Amino acid sequence: MRSYTIGENDCGQRLDRFLAKAVPLLPQSLLQKYLRLKRIKVNRKRSEGSYRLALGDLVELYINDEFFVQDGQEDAFLSARDGLEIVYEDENLLLADKPAGLVVHVDNEGQVDTLINRILKYLAGTGQYDPRRENSFTPALCNRIDRNTCGLVLCAKNAPTLRVLNQKIKDREITKRYRCLVFGTPSPPHATRKAFLRKDAAKNQVEVFDQPVPGGHTILTEYQVLASRDGLSLLEVILHTGRTHQIRAHLAHLGHPLAGDTKYGQNRQNQGLPYRYQALCAYRLTFDFPTPAEHLEYLRGRSFQVKKLPFSLEEL
Repeated sequence: MRSYTIGENDCGQRLDRFLAKAVPLLPQSLLQKYLRLKRIKVNRKRSEGSYRLALGDLVELYINDEFFVQDGQEDAFLSARDGLEIVYEDENLLLADKPAGLVVHVDNEGQVDTLINRILKYLAGTGQYDPRRENSFTPALCNRIDRNTCGLVLCAKNAPTLRVLNQKIKDREITKRYRCLVFGTPSPPHATRKAFLRKDAAKNQVEVFDQPVPGGHTILTEYQVLASRDGLSLLEVILHTGRTHQIRAHLAHLGHPLAGDTKYGQNRQNQGLPYRYQALCAYRLTFDFPTPAEHLEYLRGRSFQVKKLPFSLEEL
Protein backbone atom coordinates (compact mmCIF):
# COMPACT_ATOMS: atom_id res chain seq x y z
CA MET A 1 0.00 0.00 0.00
CA ARG A 2 1.14 3.55 -0.81
CA SER A 3 -0.43 6.72 0.54
CA TYR A 4 -0.21 10.41 -0.36
CA THR A 5 -1.20 13.42 1.71
CA ILE A 6 -2.38 16.20 -0.60
CA GLY A 7 -0.27 19.36 -0.35
CA GLU A 8 -0.36 22.82 -1.91
CA ASN A 9 1.01 21.59 -5.23
CA ASP A 10 -1.55 18.77 -5.48
CA CYS A 11 -4.88 20.25 -4.37
CA GLY A 12 -7.51 21.50 -6.79
CA GLN A 13 -6.90 18.86 -9.46
CA ARG A 14 -9.00 15.83 -10.31
CA LEU A 15 -8.10 12.59 -8.58
CA ASP A 16 -7.52 10.72 -11.87
CA ARG A 17 -5.19 13.45 -13.16
CA PHE A 18 -3.29 13.48 -9.89
CA LEU A 19 -2.81 9.71 -10.10
CA ALA A 20 -1.66 9.90 -13.73
CA LYS A 21 1.24 12.08 -12.55
CA ALA A 22 1.88 10.46 -9.17
CA VAL A 23 1.78 6.91 -10.56
CA PRO A 24 2.71 7.28 -14.27
CA LEU A 25 3.32 3.53 -14.69
CA LEU A 26 -0.31 2.71 -13.84
CA PRO A 27 -2.35 2.25 -17.07
CA GLN A 28 -5.50 4.35 -17.30
CA SER A 29 -7.65 1.24 -17.71
CA LEU A 30 -6.34 -0.23 -14.43
CA LEU A 31 -6.69 3.11 -12.67
CA GLN A 32 -10.41 3.18 -13.46
CA LYS A 33 -10.78 -0.48 -12.49
CA TYR A 34 -9.04 0.04 -9.13
CA LEU A 35 -11.29 3.03 -8.40
CA ARG A 36 -14.35 0.80 -8.94
CA LEU A 37 -12.88 -1.98 -6.77
CA LYS A 38 -12.05 0.50 -3.94
CA ARG A 39 -8.36 -0.26 -4.21
CA ILE A 40 -7.89 3.49 -4.53
CA LYS A 41 -9.51 5.49 -1.75
CA VAL A 42 -9.69 9.11 -0.61
CA ASN A 43 -9.97 9.68 3.13
CA ARG A 44 -10.54 5.92 3.50
CA LYS A 45 -13.66 6.01 1.27
CA ARG A 46 -14.46 5.08 -2.31
CA SER A 47 -14.00 7.98 -4.70
CA GLU A 48 -14.66 8.93 -8.32
CA GLY A 49 -11.88 9.92 -10.67
CA SER A 50 -13.53 13.31 -11.11
CA TYR A 51 -13.21 14.18 -7.40
CA ARG A 52 -11.35 17.46 -6.82
CA LEU A 53 -8.62 16.95 -4.25
CA ALA A 54 -8.54 19.24 -1.23
CA LEU A 55 -5.60 20.25 0.93
CA GLY A 56 -4.92 17.53 3.50
CA ASP A 57 -6.82 14.74 1.72
CA LEU A 58 -5.39 11.25 2.19
CA VAL A 59 -5.12 9.17 -0.99
CA GLU A 60 -4.44 5.46 -0.45
CA LEU A 61 -3.50 3.01 -3.19
CA TYR A 62 -3.74 -0.74 -2.57
CA ILE A 63 -1.90 -1.76 -5.74
CA ASN A 64 1.24 -3.67 -6.70
CA ASP A 65 4.67 -2.12 -6.20
CA GLU A 66 5.50 -2.61 -9.88
CA PHE A 67 3.43 0.46 -10.74
CA PHE A 68 5.50 2.82 -8.60
CA VAL A 69 8.68 4.51 -9.79
CA GLN A 70 11.61 2.87 -8.01
CA ASP A 71 13.93 4.85 -5.75
CA GLY A 72 16.54 6.77 -7.72
CA GLN A 73 14.63 6.87 -11.01
CA GLU A 74 13.17 10.27 -10.18
CA ASP A 75 16.70 11.70 -9.80
CA ALA A 76 17.75 11.29 -13.45
CA PHE A 77 18.00 15.10 -13.75
CA LEU A 78 21.10 15.02 -11.53
CA SER A 79 23.05 13.76 -14.57
CA ALA A 80 22.50 17.09 -16.37
CA ARG A 81 25.31 19.62 -16.59
CA ASP A 82 25.56 22.53 -14.16
CA GLY A 83 25.55 25.44 -16.65
CA LEU A 84 22.53 27.68 -15.98
CA GLU A 85 22.26 31.41 -16.72
CA ILE A 86 19.59 32.85 -14.38
CA VAL A 87 18.17 36.23 -15.39
CA TYR A 88 15.60 36.46 -12.56
CA GLU A 89 14.41 34.26 -9.72
CA ASP A 90 12.01 34.45 -6.79
CA GLU A 91 10.06 31.95 -4.66
CA ASN A 92 7.55 31.29 -7.47
CA LEU A 93 9.46 31.29 -10.73
CA LEU A 94 12.79 31.34 -12.51
CA LEU A 95 13.77 32.98 -15.81
CA ALA A 96 16.67 31.27 -17.55
CA ASP A 97 18.69 32.35 -20.58
CA LYS A 98 18.94 29.16 -22.64
CA PRO A 99 22.01 28.84 -24.87
CA ALA A 100 21.62 27.79 -28.50
CA GLY A 101 22.15 24.05 -28.95
CA LEU A 102 20.45 23.00 -25.72
CA VAL A 103 17.03 21.32 -25.87
CA VAL A 104 14.40 22.46 -23.36
CA HIS A 105 12.88 19.00 -22.68
CA VAL A 106 13.93 15.39 -23.11
CA ASP A 107 13.55 14.60 -26.83
CA ASN A 108 13.18 11.39 -28.81
CA GLU A 109 16.90 10.76 -28.40
CA GLY A 110 16.49 10.58 -24.60
CA GLN A 111 18.84 13.51 -24.02
CA VAL A 112 19.35 13.99 -20.25
CA ASP A 113 21.19 17.30 -20.45
CA THR A 114 18.18 19.56 -21.07
CA LEU A 115 17.25 23.00 -19.81
CA ILE A 116 14.54 21.69 -17.47
CA ASN A 117 16.91 19.07 -16.03
CA ARG A 118 19.56 21.74 -15.41
CA ILE A 119 16.92 23.81 -13.62
CA LEU A 120 15.75 20.84 -11.53
CA LYS A 121 19.36 20.07 -10.60
CA TYR A 122 19.89 23.69 -9.54
CA LEU A 123 16.65 23.76 -7.52
CA ALA A 124 17.55 20.47 -5.84
CA GLY A 125 21.03 21.74 -5.02
CA THR A 126 19.62 24.89 -3.41
CA GLY A 127 17.02 22.94 -1.41
CA GLN A 128 14.06 24.29 -3.35
CA TYR A 129 13.01 20.97 -4.89
CA ASP A 130 13.06 17.40 -3.66
CA PRO A 131 11.15 14.84 -5.77
CA ARG A 132 10.70 12.66 -2.68
CA ARG A 133 8.64 15.38 -1.02
CA GLU A 134 6.38 15.91 -4.03
CA ASN A 135 3.46 13.67 -4.90
CA SER A 136 2.58 14.86 -8.40
CA PHE A 137 4.27 18.20 -9.09
CA THR A 138 7.60 18.88 -10.75
CA PRO A 139 8.81 22.43 -11.55
CA ALA A 140 7.87 22.96 -15.19
CA LEU A 141 8.64 25.23 -18.14
CA CYS A 142 5.84 27.58 -19.19
CA ASN A 143 7.21 28.30 -22.67
CA ARG A 144 9.70 26.68 -24.98
CA ILE A 145 12.04 27.72 -27.77
CA ASP A 146 13.82 25.68 -30.42
CA ARG A 147 17.05 23.84 -29.63
CA ASN A 148 19.07 26.22 -31.82
CA THR A 149 17.36 29.41 -30.62
CA CYS A 150 18.70 31.11 -27.50
CA GLY A 151 16.98 33.29 -24.94
CA LEU A 152 14.48 33.51 -22.12
CA VAL A 153 12.51 30.51 -20.89
CA LEU A 154 10.12 30.75 -17.93
CA CYS A 155 9.92 28.03 -15.26
CA ALA A 156 7.24 27.76 -12.54
CA LYS A 157 8.43 26.42 -9.17
CA ASN A 158 4.99 25.53 -7.80
CA ALA A 159 1.60 24.42 -9.11
CA PRO A 160 -0.36 27.67 -8.45
CA THR A 161 2.29 29.64 -10.35
CA LEU A 162 2.27 27.17 -13.23
CA ARG A 163 -1.51 27.44 -13.49
CA VAL A 164 -1.51 31.26 -13.53
CA LEU A 165 1.40 31.63 -15.96
CA ASN A 166 0.02 29.04 -18.40
CA GLN A 167 -3.27 30.96 -18.49
CA LYS A 168 -1.50 34.31 -18.92
CA ILE A 169 0.50 32.93 -21.84
CA LYS A 170 -2.65 31.47 -23.38
CA ASP A 171 -4.40 34.85 -23.03
CA ARG A 172 -1.34 36.62 -24.49
CA GLU A 173 -0.76 38.68 -21.33
CA ILE A 174 2.98 37.98 -21.40
CA THR A 175 4.86 39.64 -24.27
CA LYS A 176 8.00 38.07 -25.69
CA ARG A 177 10.29 40.06 -27.96
CA TYR A 178 12.89 38.50 -30.19
CA ARG A 179 15.96 39.88 -31.92
CA CYS A 180 17.51 38.37 -35.02
CA LEU A 181 19.91 39.02 -37.86
CA VAL A 182 18.50 38.62 -41.38
CA PHE A 183 19.87 38.95 -44.90
CA GLY A 184 18.81 42.12 -46.63
CA THR A 185 16.61 44.91 -45.25
CA PRO A 186 12.84 44.33 -45.01
CA SER A 187 10.61 47.02 -46.45
CA PRO A 188 8.81 48.83 -44.96
CA PRO A 189 11.09 49.04 -41.89
CA HIS A 190 8.17 48.35 -39.53
CA ALA A 191 5.22 46.11 -40.38
CA THR A 192 2.95 43.31 -39.20
CA ARG A 193 2.77 40.69 -41.93
CA LYS A 194 0.10 38.02 -42.33
CA ALA A 195 0.60 34.63 -43.94
CA PHE A 196 -0.46 30.98 -43.63
CA LEU A 197 1.78 28.29 -42.18
CA ARG A 198 1.52 24.53 -42.66
CA LYS A 199 3.65 22.06 -40.69
CA ASP A 200 5.22 18.88 -42.01
CA ALA A 201 5.76 16.90 -38.80
CA ALA A 202 7.72 14.15 -40.56
CA LYS A 203 10.34 16.65 -41.74
CA ASN A 204 10.08 18.91 -38.67
CA GLN A 205 9.72 21.77 -41.11
CA VAL A 206 7.02 24.26 -42.10
CA GLU A 207 5.90 25.98 -45.27
CA VAL A 208 4.52 29.52 -45.52
CA PHE A 209 1.94 30.68 -48.07
CA ASP A 210 0.37 34.02 -48.96
CA GLN A 211 -3.09 32.46 -49.32
CA PRO A 212 -5.02 29.96 -47.14
CA VAL A 213 -4.08 26.32 -47.75
CA PRO A 214 -5.51 23.02 -46.44
CA GLY A 215 -4.03 22.29 -43.03
CA GLY A 216 -2.60 25.80 -42.78
CA HIS A 217 -2.85 28.25 -39.87
CA THR A 218 -2.90 32.04 -39.96
CA ILE A 219 0.28 33.67 -38.66
CA LEU A 220 0.97 37.31 -37.77
CA THR A 221 4.57 38.45 -37.42
CA GLU A 222 5.53 42.02 -36.46
CA TYR A 223 9.06 43.24 -37.12
CA GLN A 224 11.04 46.46 -36.70
CA VAL A 225 14.35 47.11 -38.46
CA LEU A 226 16.80 48.40 -35.83
CA ALA A 227 19.95 48.69 -37.94
CA SER A 228 21.44 47.56 -41.26
CA ARG A 229 25.00 47.02 -42.43
CA ASP A 230 26.82 45.09 -45.16
CA GLY A 231 23.74 43.28 -46.43
CA LEU A 232 22.45 42.26 -42.99
CA SER A 233 19.81 43.79 -40.71
CA LEU A 234 19.11 43.54 -36.99
CA LEU A 235 15.36 43.13 -36.33
CA GLU A 236 13.12 43.15 -33.30
CA VAL A 237 10.21 40.74 -33.71
CA ILE A 238 6.94 40.23 -31.83
CA LEU A 239 4.82 37.15 -32.52
CA HIS A 240 1.07 37.79 -32.52
CA THR A 241 0.60 34.07 -33.16
CA GLY A 242 2.87 31.33 -31.93
CA ARG A 243 3.58 28.63 -34.50
CA THR A 244 6.50 26.25 -35.02
CA HIS A 245 9.50 28.02 -36.63
CA GLN A 246 7.26 31.03 -37.33
CA ILE A 247 9.96 33.73 -37.26
CA ARG A 248 12.47 31.71 -39.28
CA ALA A 249 10.03 30.49 -41.92
CA HIS A 250 8.01 33.71 -42.28
CA LEU A 251 11.04 35.97 -42.67
CA ALA A 252 12.57 33.54 -45.17
CA HIS A 253 9.28 33.60 -47.08
CA LEU A 254 9.53 37.40 -47.18
CA GLY A 255 12.99 37.07 -48.72
CA HIS A 256 14.99 37.72 -45.54
CA PRO A 257 16.17 34.41 -44.02
CA LEU A 258 17.99 34.49 -40.70
CA ALA A 259 21.77 34.52 -40.67
CA GLY A 260 23.05 31.06 -39.76
CA ASP A 261 19.76 29.31 -40.58
CA THR A 262 20.48 26.46 -42.98
CA LYS A 263 16.97 24.96 -42.76
CA TYR A 264 15.10 27.97 -44.17
CA GLY A 265 18.04 29.87 -45.63
CA GLN A 266 20.78 28.98 -48.12
CA ASN A 267 24.18 27.52 -47.31
CA ARG A 268 25.98 29.80 -49.73
CA GLN A 269 24.64 32.89 -47.94
CA ASN A 270 25.92 31.64 -44.61
CA GLN A 271 29.44 30.79 -45.73
CA GLY A 272 31.95 32.81 -43.75
CA LEU A 273 29.51 33.80 -40.99
CA PRO A 274 30.61 33.01 -37.39
CA TYR A 275 27.29 31.34 -36.41
CA ARG A 276 26.72 27.64 -35.79
CA TYR A 277 23.00 28.30 -35.27
CA GLN A 278 20.41 30.77 -36.51
CA ALA A 279 20.97 34.27 -35.13
CA LEU A 280 17.72 34.39 -33.15
CA CYS A 281 17.22 35.24 -29.48
CA ALA A 282 14.12 35.49 -27.29
CA TYR A 283 15.73 38.46 -25.61
CA ARG A 284 12.98 40.24 -23.62
CA LEU A 285 9.89 39.18 -21.64
CA THR A 286 7.25 41.51 -20.15
CA PHE A 287 4.47 40.61 -17.71
CA ASP A 288 1.71 42.83 -19.13
CA PHE A 289 -1.18 41.43 -17.01
CA PRO A 290 -4.24 43.53 -17.99
CA THR A 291 -6.29 41.17 -15.78
CA PRO A 292 -5.76 40.03 -12.14
CA ALA A 293 -2.76 37.74 -11.60
CA GLU A 294 -3.56 36.33 -8.12
CA HIS A 295 -0.33 35.82 -6.13
CA LEU A 296 1.80 37.08 -9.05
CA GLU A 297 0.50 40.67 -9.00
CA TYR A 298 3.95 41.89 -7.99
CA LEU A 299 5.18 41.04 -11.51
CA ARG A 300 2.69 43.33 -13.27
CA GLY A 301 4.48 45.63 -15.72
CA ARG A 302 7.94 44.20 -15.05
CA SER A 303 10.30 43.32 -17.91
CA PHE A 304 13.42 41.17 -18.04
CA GLN A 305 15.98 40.65 -20.79
CA VAL A 306 19.12 38.70 -21.53
CA LYS A 307 22.37 40.29 -20.43
CA LYS A 308 23.92 40.17 -23.89
CA LEU A 309 22.88 39.15 -27.38
CA PRO A 310 25.19 36.44 -28.79
CA PHE A 311 25.28 38.20 -32.18
CA SER A 312 25.59 41.74 -33.54
CA LEU A 313 26.23 43.70 -36.71
CA GLU A 314 29.38 45.14 -35.20
CA GLU A 315 31.16 41.80 -34.85
CA LEU A 316 30.65 41.14 -38.55
